[in-house]
Amino acid sequence: MTAPFRFPRFFVTSPAPCPYLPGRQERKVFTELNGPHAGELNDALGRIGFRRSQSVAYRPSCAGCTACVSVRVIASAFAANATQRKLIKRLSTLEVAACRPWATDEQFQLLRRYLAARHPGGGMAGMDESDYADMVEHSPVNSFIVEYREAPVDGRPGKLVGCCLTDQQADGLSMIYSFFDADVAGLGNYIIMDHILRARAVGLAYVYLGYWVKGSARMEYKTRYQPLEVLGPSGWTLLPPEEIAAVALSPQRQAALERELA
Repeated sequence: MTAPFRFPRFFVTSPAPCPYLPGRQERKVFTELNGPHAGELNDALGRIGFRRSQSVAYRPSCAGCTACVSVRVIASAFAANATQRKLIKRLSTLEVAACRPWATDEQFQLLRRYLAARHPGGGMAGMDESDYADMVEHSPVNSFIVEYREAPVDGRPGKLVGCCLTDQQADGLSMIYSFFDADVAGLGNYIIMDHILRARAVGLAYVYLGYWVKGSARMEYKTRYQPLEVLGPSGWTLLPPEEIAAVALSPQRQAALERELA
């Protein structure tokens, strides 16, 4: 006999400095994901803005601040623009494989290089092999690692240049964490578009990109993938055109982006 579903217990973290907006404090509400209904609970919480980290589902719960907004791409309606199509064509020679969530040293070394290049002072900079294995392998839901490799050489697997830890939810793919070779121009953007196309191919409606923070330069890239839905008091709605215009890039940043994706 299957045990009855038990409503989860939620907890709140102590305030800590916000990693996105200077001078603010963040708190998170979270619950454990365990037992036979962990996948169903994760699906339900994902639809109301929670994210997964190992066996915990969390979302921001900051006093007096609602800057972190959950966003998801409508996979079936996504249409790559000219720059994005050029990027997809340029990186189409990469070999892509969805692998079981098992940490490898090759992945960990790529992560170390990525953090050193992109987030040298970030909270993950001190991760060791055990921390990485916990991040990848401690999943109570349907998860996998998508690996991106260069073409094989002399029958040997090509160089690993990108990875994404991904959850498959009932209505979409949730990109938990991606990392990649920072010297491969546009690879981070390509990984997102590959997930959008993967979701569409298997009939999943959305790709969940986590949180978007208006005014945070680190988050501006998420508005490049349209149509983009945001979660607000009335549920999921399309990101309004005026919001997209509000995060329009400066001419200098746009030129740099074009060089990155070229």
